[in-house]
Amino acid sequence: MTLSDSIKGFILAVIVMGMFLYGFNYYRYSQTDPDFCSQCHQLKGAHADWLKSRHHDVLCQQCHQLGNIEQNVRLISYVLTGNNPIGVTHGRYRPWEECIKCHAEDMAQGSVSPSRAFGHARHVAMKQLACKECHSGTKHDFPSPQDTCEKCHQGKTVHGLESADFSCLKCHSFIKNPLPKFDRTRCTKCHVGIPSKGAMASLTCHYCHKPHKKEKPGSATCIAECHKSEASVGQHGVHWKKDIGCMRCHKPHSWRLTPERAKANCSACHAYRDPKMFKYIL
Repeated sequence: MTLSDSIKGFILAVIVMGMFLYGFNYYRYSQTDPDFCSQCHQLKGAHADWLKSRHHDVLCQQCHQLGNIEQNVRLISYVLTGNNPIGVTHGRYRPWEECIKCHAEDMAQGSVSPSRAFGHARHVAMKQLACKECHSGTKHDFPSPQDTCEKCHQGKTVHGLESADFSCLKCHSFIKNPLPKFDRTRCTKCHVGIPSKGAMASLTCHYCHKPHKKEKPGSATCIAECHKSEASVGQHGVHWKKDIGCMRCHKPHSWRLTPERAKANCSACHAYRDPKMFKYIL
């Protein structure tokens, strides 16, 4: 008994359709189902790390993509060799190229409207840095460690007491425009006891304090930055020649020499005189 051509054609069509459906389902499985990846990566821990990461709701294949040829070669290799580990990174290495597809809102602010992520606008849009320059991390864990900034900003460590573990982001806001980053309100969150009113209260702290320099502000800083003509006013010149610095009489952050303070300071060297007479040359 021989089959008619129509039956043969039908059987062939069913076989072809079955192969097509199988191929389609396999392609969809390999491209959209993380379980496909877990068959090899379960033992390596990558799949487990992914499940615990912030990207657990992102498909593996959205960031990691193998070409069709390599994918089939890997499949055949897996069938023939089992769970033998693959020693080299496989697939077209493109995870860092895919970040912007999800995180474009963080990066595309530009220098004009840094309303959401000024830091990303400056580093990614303006400086053209790749995400991995800061967010390298380990498998599926991409927070930027505190020392990342030092890769490019060498010598910008903070000098001062208890600053060994001080993060750059404590002062440099990555989200907002960094122009007001050194306003007094920001500094006094840590540096308490600074008078809110006084002769210098309108100045920003970094006008005198340079956090990335080792030297402490002293008399030379006061004169060079602001008070160049003070040596010629009243008794300043006399005291300056005696190597008496500004802060010997002017207490930092309050600065005004009150009568009470003058009685203690002036009397330490000579007979007390009314501070009002200091502005005159005697």
